[in-house]
Formats: sequence, structure tokens, C-alpha cells
Amino acid sequence: MFKNKLILKGLASMLLMTSIISCEQTLTSPLEKEALAKIEILESLMQDAKSKSIDVSREETLLWFSKEFIKFANWDEANMAQVEKAFGYDGHYKKDAAKHAAELPDYERTKVNEILDNGIKQLQSVLDGSIKRRPAPKIDWGNIEVTDKALLNNGKPIFLHDYFSKTVGQPLTNSAVYNDYLGNMYHGGENLYEEHQDRAINPWLLNEDGTFDQDRLKLLTDIPDTNIGFLYLWNSGLPEWLHKKDSTVAQGRSLFMGLDIDNPNVRAHWGKIAKKAGALTNGKKVTQLGFVLANEPHWFAEKGYWTQRYGEMNSISDHTKNKFRTWLSKKYHGNISALNKNWESAFKDFNAVEITIPIDTKYRGKPIWYDWCRFAMFRSLDWFTHIQNELRTNAPEAPTSIKMQPRYFAENYRSHGLDFETLTELTSIIGDDAKAQSSRTFGRKNPEPWEEHYAYSWEEVAFSYDFMESVAPNKIHFNSETHFLSLSRWKDLNTPVDYVRSVFWLATLHGMDASTSWFWARDPDGSPEDRLEGDLDFWDPGLGGAYAGSANMQPQMANEIAQVFLDMNSLSEAIIALRDERKPLRIFYSETSAINKKTHMTELFDLYESLYFEGIPLGYATEKIITKQDNASWDAILVYKTPYVTDKEFSALQNYLIEGGTVITDAESLLKNEYGANRKAILTKGKGNLITLEKGISLKAIATKSLNEVKESRSDLILTESNGTSQKGCTWRVTKNAKGGYIVNILNIGKNEAKLNLKLKKDTIQSVTNMMTGEELGTTFVIKKSGVLMLEIE
Repeated sequence: MFKNKLILKGLASMLLMTSIISCEQTLTSPLEKEALAKIEILESLMQDAKSKSIDVSREETLLWFSKEFIKFANWDEANMAQVEKAFGYDGHYKKDAAKHAAELPDYERTKVNEILDNGIKQLQSVLDGSIKRRPAPKIDWGNIEVTDKALLNNGKPIFLHDYFSKTVGQPLTNSAVYNDYLGNMYHGGENLYEEHQDRAINPWLLNEDGTFDQDRLKLLTDIPDTNIGFLYLWNSGLPEWLHKKDSTVAQGRSLFMGLDIDNPNVRAHWGKIAKKAGALTNGKKVTQLGFVLANEPHWFAEKGYWTQRYGEMNSISDHTKNKFRTWLSKKYHGNISALNKNWESAFKDFNAVEITIPIDTKYRGKPIWYDWCRFAMFRSLDWFTHIQNELRTNAPEAPTSIKMQPRYFAENYRSHGLDFETLTELTSIIGDDAKAQSSRTFGRKNPEPWEEHYAYSWEEVAFSYDFMESVAPNKIHFNSETHFLSLSRWKDLNTPVDYVRSVFWLATLHGMDASTSWFWARDPDGSPEDRLEGDLDFWDPGLGGAYAGSANMQPQMANEIAQVFLDMNSLSEAIIALRDERKPLRIFYSETSAINKKTHMTELFDLYESLYFEGIPLGYATEKIITKQDNASWDAILVYKTPYVTDKEFSALQNYLIEGGTVITDAESLLKNEYGANRKAILTKGKGNLITLEKGISLKAIATKSLNEVKESRSDLILTESNGTSQKGCTWRVTKNAKGGYIVNILNIGKNEAKLNLKLKKDTIQSVTNMMTGEELGTTFVIKKSGVLMLEIE
């Protein structure tokens, strides 16, 4: 069925293009004629540049997107009913679907003209010597080296970008889709037109008789062994025969994990598949960025959470209950009286323990809540450990990641079953699915908190990435589904290109090495991929309306993503040097307080935000980080509003002090254990430096005192900012270069442009040069809203 659809679609595309070509003189719009004329101008300038040995990779990219979107605009104009239907699938755009569909073709042409104008202007400046750009390295997609610290392209760091769920149905070798402009990472994981026919590693690979489905395996093994890539383990469901064998296999399922991770039949089934997948793909380039062990896993078990509408954790199986009882028995050392005292219960023994799931949020802060949340994290770790071990049976070096959503670290909810620290430790690659947005969420009447001070919502990326990078400083970082361009409830048909540039730069500066954006759905002729044509015949709460307002309709957005990666890759060694700067001040993170408190992460972010704009890279310390990593990697640990800690967490801080470390703590932290019992012990300084802050001290004063404790590790460079508000908006980092000067990166994420001044504590600045343009700025200059600067200071 699918192949027939593809053939018919190809014939239709050929007829459409023939029709367009034959009627070109009558159908070409004025905006298209204008764009075609500008393309000729740009191509002429490029020939001039090439004759002078000037790199034109940026212009080649711009030309490709311009020509593609001229084609796309013509398709949209010729198929307005289909485009209107696409807008109609989105909750925000559907009310004006016909209007949006009618306006889209000329909108796309207008934006093509805008990016061509900018491209012509820039190349003219290069040719007349006004600016000097660094050449962008050509990516050798088939020879990327994966190291602990970075991806290397011809021996130099490289940052890779592609698209998630990329025009499903097109072969990986189709150069109109897999190329230097849209990205050229080979990957499996997208569902094709018919259910479950995909290149992912999924439960339908294994038949009831224990044999493997050879046709589905072929979709996996036919991936050419030529390009760097990754593979998904798709856990959204189970074959019908397994449901008939055991009706409980999906009890305790979640939104994208449609199975019971504690069920022995499920574990055996997936174990066999993981082993087979490892054997078939061992050492292939398509696994260089790893096996993504799950797509957005979570198991929210609290009453009233939105995922319950989709059947998530509406109940738990006997397998889960028994595993919980065993876990509790170990946690309480077999003492049922201790559990009964904590839970205010009267269970005869651990085999009699019962819990109601979903659990009522009124129990938050009580021992039963803590025990369940901690167990939920244990059970997910147990599942991923099992799958990873099975996978590595036949592929011992198989790289792995888990696509976790960082918002579940940054938000206050903690019934999701995700211990970000242990799961980041488990896999060989840091995995995530971060989001950001440049305007307000659809349907929200009141401003979102970030709107008061900032150009876009940056907090999830920086706040969570710094944590994961602190846990695993020597692992590459792969965001296998960036949601910087659109979300289910946020898209902007006129997304600012400055935002696009800034947010990708921000994520890369905080550790991201490779990413795939949600999503690319245009087939080469301009039509949307098969899943999005006609009447939608699949279930996905996010995919249906994802096409409307996406990058597929915004030439300025798609081009800017490619352009920012060209620029970052031309400066990759400097960016890596900035990323590798020592993080002298560490914020103490306790999962114990995060579970027990209602607003712990909000308060922790307030602390993080107060330090974020001071030119110092931030890191975290946990019990494990303190005990496992070299304590010389930082100068001080700051403990803030963290009343609940386990004895192990407390001991880690105490031992750090005994060995000579510095701990700064407020008056309300470290007072209770995980069950809320008062702690008799208090920290003593040992050989170290214990600074106890006075009660009621302001956040600003805490930041000042903390920065003073690490002043010897701070740069000699001082940046001052004036942006018309009392809140700083420029985050900046500094590293020394080989010339004895400095490399400085500045991102203005504030809501206004900012006037900046640079000076040194002791020396005099001789020059400040924009490394992307070669322009001299002086020590005082302006950075625009969402502006990005990489400076060299002599």
C-alpha cells in the first residue's frame, strides 16, 4: 500500500512540475520574478567571490533554500485546499485556516526576497572588504569521529543539525532531503504511512513464534552504512498477540511507553529485540549517535496530571506492586513498623503494603509520596539498565541515550519516574528533548514569567543542560528532538531569525553537540509527507497540527538554522574552549528536596538566574558528583532552600568540608531527612570553609557573597550592561586564547537592546574584534535584542 502511494505521489509530482514549467510565463508571480532576479544577482556575486577564493558556503545554502521555497510556494498556491486542511488540524490556526492558506504562498515568496536581500548585502560587504568571514568547514557526514568531548570533522569540533521525522517515506539517499542544508544524518524512528512500518527498533519485529519479521528487519538493515546516524527504540505499543497472551502487558502504561516496564513478558520480548538490534547494527555508522532507548519517557503518577487523559499510570500492575514492596523492604531494612510509622498505616508485613495510583497530591511532602517517587525513579532506571544490557550483549560498545524532556527536570513535578542524574550516568550520550519559544503560548491571556525580562524562554535549556553537563562532563550531548522552532501550543508564522540564531547558539554553548529539530515534512516537490495528506489516519496528540506554522512554511527560519550552524562551525574550537571553562561555583541539587517541596525547582531557578548574567559558567553539585568527581573542579558549593536531604547527601557535604572545601548554606537548608524528621547533626567546617548565611538574606546578597568566594577563579574581564531595565539580559562567557588575550561570547537574551562596556581589572584593552565579521567594535558598543557576539580581545 505504501509503495503504491509513493509511486502515485511521484507521478502526480511530475505532472505538477510539468504543468508549472509549461505555464511558467503566465503563473510566475511578481514576488517570484523579483526573487529570481535577486538569485541571478547573488549568483553573479558568488562567481566574483569564488574568483577571489572567498568561501561561499553561506550563499550556496541561501540559494538552496530560496529555490526550494519558491517551489514550495508554487505547490501551496496550486493546492490551496490541501494547505487549508493542514492549517485546520492545528487548534490555533484552524479558525482562520482559509485565510492562512491563501496568504501562505506570497508570505513564503516575501520571506525568500528578504533573505536574498540580506544575503546579497552581506556578500557585497565581504567583497568590498567591510567584513571578513571565517570559512565554514565542509561536513564529511560519512567520517565524523565521536569522542568523549566533541564530534570531530577532519580533526576539528563540529556541531551537527538535522530534522526529526524527516519527510517520512523518502529514502535516506535522496539528496533533495538528506544534504548539507537540511542535514545528512541517517536515522530510524519515524513511523511510515502504515502503522508500525518504520525504520525504528520496535516490538513488532518479533513474532509470536519467536522468529523475527524479516521485512521489518530489512527496513533496519537496509540503512546505508555511509553516514553518521542514530536509531530509535520505539515503545509506543505492543503487538496484539502479546496482549492476548497476557492482558496486563500495558497496565501502568504512559503516553509514549505503551507497556508495563515491570511485566516479565514485556521485558523478555524487548530483551530479545534489543539483542537482535545490537547484533544487526553493531559498529555501523548509523549508530554513532547511539540508540535512543526511549522517546520522551515519563510515568506521571499524581492525581489530576494531564497525561492521565491519555491513559498514563491510571493503575499499576501486580508486577509493579510487588517490585514496590520488595524495594520498600530493602529501604526499611525489613522493618515494617518503621514504614507504618512513616505512612501512618498498619500493614502486617511488606507483602501486604498497598498504594493507590494515581497518588493524591495532598501526600506531597509526606513519606508515602517520597517513597513512591523514589521507587518510580528506581523502576525506570531498572528498565533502561535492562534494555541497555540486552542491547550490549551483541554490541558491547553500543552508544546509548534517552530522549528525556528537560522540562521535567526544570519543573516542580516529581512523580514522573525520571532521575535525570542516574539516567544521564547510565547512558554513554547525554540525551534530551529541550524546548524554547519566542512568544506567548497559544490561548494564554496573561504574560508568561519570562516575558517580563527576556526575549524568549531560555531557562529550560540553560538550567537543565548545565545540570546534565555537570553530571557527565565527558559525554557528548544529543538533542534528538529540539523544540526551539515550534511546540504543540506555540508556533509563530513570523518567527524572528534573531531568536532562531540565539537559541541554537545558547544550547550549543551549554553543551549540545548534535540536534534534530521538530520537524521537516516537505517532500521534494513541496507537498507534505504522506502522513499529513488527506484525512489523518494516525494517533498522535502533537503531530496532527505540527505542519501548520512550522519551519516547512518559513524560509527565513529554515535558512537561519543552517546559517547559524555554518557560523558556529567556523568558530567551533573557540566555542568548545568556552564550554570547557572550569565551573568554580556549584549549586547543590538534592532530588530529595525536589520530591518533597512544591516549589523547589522554581526557587532553585531563581538562584540560578541571579548568577547567570555575571560572566561565570555555572555547574551543579550532588552527593554523587561530590563523591565521584574531582573536588578541585570547583571552589565552592552553594546550598539554597534545600531543607530535605538524605544522610548520604549530608555526609557528602560534610566530607567535602573535612577535606578542605567551601560550603555556603542558608539557614533553612539541611535540616530534615527525606521523611521530614529533624536532623540533629549540623555541618562543621573541618579543614574547609563553612559560610552560613543569615536568615532572611536577599537573593541578590547571596549571589554577591557567593561570587566573592570564587573571585580568584573569575576572569579579569568586566562587562557592564545598560538595557533600560533593572534586570541584566546579557549572558557572557570568557576564555583565554593563545595570544594572551580573551575570547568572549555574549548572548543578549533580554527583551531590549543593550549598551555594553568592556574593561579589564588590571590591563588596558587594545582592541575588540567581532570574530564573525572581523569588524572592530571598541570597548563600548550595542548588542541588539537576541543578538549574538563572539569577540576577540587583545
